[in-house]
Amino acid sequence: MEVLSIYGVALVPVIMGIIELLKRTGVPKQYSPIIALILGIFSGFYYLAPGDPPKAVFFGIIAGLSAVGLYSGTKNTFQGFSSTNSGLQNKSKLSKKIGKNRGVKDNKKSGANKKITR
Repeated sequence: MEVLSIYGVALVPVIMGIIELLKRTGVPKQYSPIIALILGIFSGFYYLAPGDPPKAVFFGIIAGLSAVGLYSGTKNTFQGFSSTNSGLQNKSKLSKKIGKNRGVKDNKKSGANKKITR
């Protein structure tokens, strides 16, 4: 079996760029994987293996799915970092709120005890 050349690997960011341009022009996000797969197959026919259709489809599917996976992995990584940072900030805000609420509850309890002891 022939190995996918460096040119095929270089098509992955090109497919990602085309998908991003299409999304900015109004194509819904949910169609991105299907479009990437179609672009990968077309690039397989015209660029990777023009004389061998089965190989072109195979390499095209690899390029299209790689573009989807690279985009998804990058997006999830950035979302993970941003949610971790915001999660830490929210956690500190939450602990401050809990501390304030505890003080209020303690005051109410002590006020209730004063009323009971009178």
